[in-house]
Amino acid sequence: MSPADPAPGRPPGQAPRRGTARGALALALGAIAAVFVAAFVKGAIGFGFPTLGTPLLALVVDVKVAVASLVIPNLAMDGIQLRRQGPLGATPRRLAPLLVFTLVGTVIGTKLLVVLSGRAVTLVLGVFVVAFVVFDLVRFSPRVDQRWERMLAAPVGLLAGIMGGITSAPGTPLAVYFIALGMDKREFVRSVAFTFLIVKAVQLATLAWYGLLTGAIVLGSVGLTVAALAGFALGVRLQDKLDQRAFNRAVLVFLALLGVWLVVRAI
Repeated sequence: MSPADPAPGRPPGQAPRRGTARGALALALGAIAAVFVAAFVKGAIGFGFPTLGTPLLALVVDVKVAVASLVIPNLAMDGIQLRRQGPLGATPRRLAPLLVFTLVGTVIGTKLLVVLSGRAVTLVLGVFVVAFVVFDLVRFSPRVDQRWERMLAAPVGLLAGIMGGITSAPGTPLAVYFIALGMDKREFVRSVAFTFLIVKAVQLATLAWYGLLTGAIVLGSVGLTVAALAGFALGVRLQDKLDQRAFNRAVLVFLALLGVWLVVRAI
């Protein structure tokens, strides 16, 4: 992993030629802490690993490295979450149109991640995080007739895929879409986990194709997966002991500050 704001001329993901063991250790501990905290929040309140994890990790490594590094931890947790939901039933068939467009959007978004500057990606990430907080605060919960489901699959899927490709967090458009369809909690969680699992697998392959998933990033990502699973397990274990409302508010306040800081840093 490379530190945030790498030196000019050095591509994201390439370690500096000179560095101390202490600096490398601090970088590793910072990355582990960022992923652990984000995974803990996901385990405790059921959402937000990439939304929180990407900007947190971008505090200590290059933003493009942060996006690439979270794909494998995402895959691991989504696989566990999907397995806990039991048989998929009709979910794959129902979500097939949405998935097609989400995967197309993921490829487009990943290409944008490659061609955009680190500053532009940081700005997009900051705006996305602030928008996520606003959506949560206003409790935006539209309702649409299921007759519109297939028609809305294209724009929602493309938007979610593009956002996911750039920021590693496609969840907000998908969550609004699933809620609008009136899915119950179990169906909602199953749909989110299934969609994320497929999308992240394609994103992993696309990142590798474009050269953003280097051997060093893969090794680092595997290590971060261990931290993510530990944080996720602890969050699930403490879920019932936390004041959910207060905890949610604290997370949102932190996200808002983090999002604004990313925007300011990019500008």
